[in-house]
Amino acid sequence: MHQNAKDWGANFRAHLKTHKTVEGSVLQLVSDVDKTDAVIVSTMMEAWEVVRGGLIANGTIKDLLYGLPVGFNKVDDLSALQDEMSKYGGVVRIFIDHLDQVRFLEEYEKKQQNPKKWSAFIKVDGGQKCRRAGIPVEPESFKAFMKTVFASPVISVYGFYSHAGDSYGSTSLEQATSYLTGEVRLANDAAALGLEVLADSPNKEAHNQPFVLSVGSTPAAHSASAAARAQLTSSLHGKLELHAGNYPLLDLQQLHTTLIDRSRISQRVLAQVISYYPGRGNDGLDEAMCDAGAIAMSKDTGRISGFGEILGKSWKLGRISQEHGTLVQLPSQPGSDPKLQVGDIIEIVGQHACLIAAGHPWYYIVDSSVEGGSDKVVDIWVPWKGW
Repeated sequence: MHQNAKDWGANFRAHLKTHKTVEGSVLQLVSDVDKTDAVIVSTMMEAWEVVRGGLIANGTIKDLLYGLPVGFNKVDDLSALQDEMSKYGGVVRIFIDHLDQVRFLEEYEKKQQNPKKWSAFIKVDGGQKCRRAGIPVEPESFKAFMKTVFASPVISVYGFYSHAGDSYGSTSLEQATSYLTGEVRLANDAAALGLEVLADSPNKEAHNQPFVLSVGSTPAAHSASAAARAQLTSSLHGKLELHAGNYPLLDLQQLHTTLIDRSRISQRVLAQVISYYPGRGNDGLDEAMCDAGAIAMSKDTGRISGFGEILGKSWKLGRISQEHGTLVQLPSQPGSDPKLQVGDIIEIVGQHACLIAAGHPWYYIVDSSVEGGSDKVVDIWVPWKGW
């Protein structure tokens, strides 16, 4: 990802929500190619564990974005987090996509002995099918919105942020690149309108210049390259930033994009076969039961059928209940073992790494570059829990 960002002419911001560990964060931030000190977190627990893990004090992380539109019930906590980070020269950034958030922050800071100015990304709505947070970039309403935001004494606009959720449906490099360039156009249009409004604002010195245009998702970021950058024909009204989070683990959803192969997927769930049902499946094939269900695997699905693939076996995780899963035998596949019996330990690669990882209290870490390869545990990581 560091190389992709560099080739694409952008800085990189790592999302920590998938693995939720100190060790994984360091691997995301420092590589042989480059390093970054900018991250996104999805929960306050992640934010505080970054602090408790020493990543702020040692300077590994200096720029922390709380990745949801700022909730009123989180402001006290975010304010305390900013106080802690500022001891080490760090900054907390927030998302704004509604004027009620601005009004609440203004009322909040009026009551403080030492009022803050909040560094904010404006979260913009990509207008795709996968609609999450964000304000639509419709010129008239967006300019009115920005006029109020720029005038606020408690907001410093840092940039414009987009996330192309629809990019997870990509099935080619060309499609992923199209999503990425579309995100840039959206953030760039927002910045252009923002600059138009800012030109008439008496408060223009309070805001970051040039704006940061933060775009990406794991599929879109996989497509970032010098060739993709060449497709950006419009003048940019800010500096590019690429963000992504799922890529350290990957999963079947990402495999379907065709932007990775199976060897890149670094997560699997260990489970045991606990019962066996000959001939119970379709076309007289067998079924079995394992002790990994929805809590272990999540109920997320994808374009690849089922809830998980069984490594090295002609089986898949076809159905799940809360604590157990039903294994479904597949027609014989070259290189795959059709045999399965009670007591076998199986390795399941699931659909969505982020939700899968959240269900487990620790990860066994293996490293194919050391003696013993995938059969030798070299470390145990304990992820951050709660929100």
